[in-house]
Amino acid sequence: MTMQRDVHGELRARLHEAAEAHEPDRARILARIERGMTEEVRGRSGHRATLPPAFGWLRVAGATAAVAGVLAVGGYAVASAVKEEAPPQRKVAVSATPTPSPEATSRPPAFPVDPDPEPSSPVESREEPSSPPAQSPSASASAPAQLPADAGVEDGPLWSDGSVDPHSNDFWAQSNITVKASEQLTELTVQLRIAQTGGVSSTGAWRSLPEDDFTLSVGEQDGFLVYTWVLKEGRTVPEGEWVFAGQYDHERGGRDAKDDGYAATARAGTEELSVAGDFAAQDDDDSSEGDS
Repeated sequence: MTMQRDVHGELRARLHEAAEAHEPDRARILARIERGMTEEVRGRSGHRATLPPAFGWLRVAGATAAVAGVLAVGGYAVASAVKEEAPPQRKVAVSATPTPSPEATSRPPAFPVDPDPEPSSPVESREEPSSPPAQSPSASASAPAQLPADAGVEDGPLWSDGSVDPHSNDFWAQSNITVKASEQLTELTVQLRIAQTGGVSSTGAWRSLPEDDFTLSVGEQDGFLVYTWVLKEGRTVPEGEWVFAGQYDHERGGRDAKDDGYAATARAGTEELSVAGDFAAQDDDDSSEGDS
């Protein structure tokens, strides 16, 4: 099928070139026609006949029309031969542009509303004081107020104790304040004072009561690193035993905590309470006598 199309295409091309190159000599054709007609008249009469001018022009016009007809038929034949079949037209289906509906209009996403966070529960215990994550203290804008340090370790329903955590090492330490309340407290402020013995700097703090119930401030005052926890207004401390801890770096080697101290003030009902103490190591012999 492809070879046949190539042969036809070559033939059409050659015919087309021959038709374009052919230039008919109209004057010569007319002269031959006129000469033939003259000879025909001579053969009939035996002498040359003179044609009227009008009749001569009619003959010339007729001959011209005949030549034009021949040329037209020839051109039509050549054009038919070189005419290529036009490929069938194909219709392309074009879908109309859809009109956006109101539902398809883009809208900002609706963000889900987070539920109110549940208050943190006291998961720390005195038996593992160094396990809770450290809380980054906020720097105090002003020097922390010093709580009275002349009170005893117990005042009515409030009891306290201070100790250096056994997990402390040659570069880091944690001091714990334990507070016991036999009644609900509506006010409570706890303060820890760490003497600057060299290289002392805060590394964090925590408490076993809910974090959101207290504000914490840390600052330097009179050669001490001071941590202060204040119970927020409207919050309460239930009965129980609670721990407040301050963590800090210090110079290499064993650190003496004899100058460290703590103090706390509280309210139980209408009663104002206050306790204070230090971090001196307890004598085992004294403890044995007290137990006996």
